[in-house]
Amino acid sequence: MNDKQTKGLILAAVIFVVVGVISVVTNTISSQLSASEESAGKSGLNSFMEELYGGKSLALADMPGDKDFIAVVPVEGTIQASSDSGSIYGTTIGYDHNLLMEYVDKLIDNGHNKGMILRMDTPGGTVYEADELYLKIKQYKEKTGRPIWVYMESYCCSGGVYIASASDEQYANRITTTGSIGVIMSSYDMSGLYEKLGIKEVNIVSAKNKDMGSAGKPMTNEQLAIYQSVVDEYYERFVEIVAEGRNMTVDQVKKLADGRIYTATQAVENGLIDGIKTSEEFDDYVKEQSGVSFFYEPQRANGYLAGIFGSLANAKEKSESEVLVDLMNNLGSGVPMYYAEPVGE
Repeated sequence: MNDKQTKGLILAAVIFVVVGVISVVTNTISSQLSASEESAGKSGLNSFMEELYGGKSLALADMPGDKDFIAVVPVEGTIQASSDSGSIYGTTIGYDHNLLMEYVDKLIDNGHNKGMILRMDTPGGTVYEADELYLKIKQYKEKTGRPIWVYMESYCCSGGVYIASASDEQYANRITTTGSIGVIMSSYDMSGLYEKLGIKEVNIVSAKNKDMGSAGKPMTNEQLAIYQSVVDEYYERFVEIVAEGRNMTVDQVKKLADGRIYTATQAVENGLIDGIKTSEEFDDYVKEQSGVSFFYEPQRANGYLAGIFGSLANAKEKSESEVLVDLMNNLGSGVPMYYAEPVGE
């Protein structure tokens, strides 16, 4: 074990002990409160713990209720299901699907909200979550009639393009990477490695295709065809959504939708976005179009300890086997994705 790993483990142990002490103290205090005192003090205790660990109730608590505002909806990181926020180790850095869904619902019911900005910085993600957020934003549009703008930052690829198609106008920074319209399902055939290691996977199945996609067995042609049919169906839906959102024909979109990425300039030339602006130029444009100068964005859901534990997790060096397991879990899960792997990651 090297010095970096040793220091990381020591720091993790110290913080674990501190958290344990805090937990014991708070549990002792709460158990000694009377029923009335406990009711009065519980909100304060929960608020304190939410500040430490992070909580979704804090994220939307300051939404304006007395002045007009444009809502900024940040779609950042890989689009995927939210992790378990009940665990102090389950940090929510980046994309938080449940929070965004709740956020849009609250905007629908808030009469002071006068429009929405989708700030996109994402390589895409899972088909299910991308479609769910897209439909939620469409619901916002149908129920309120309020304008929706998109601003693309570093990345707005694949599932990001899917979600952005629910908007009225789309703009990007001049160095934005966008496009990658398509679907991917990844798996790994590790049967050759298993054979070298003397490992044989044995599955008891109800039918021949029940274990298709298993890493320990090569796929048959029939199984590949089954997966291809799923990808093709989701691809057709993706193309139709982009065509509708950009006022293009399906055939026009398909000429662009071979999975390739586009620069902002190329995206403008091909009709995928409306223009190129700096972030400041875009904000000024929205203020001019809407007549509203105040932009609201939720607080981060991450608490202080969530950030600490997230940093510790990143600081720990991973073995080759851990890296391989992470790779399989993230990209070899067999889950259909609207996703573009960022270059260099």
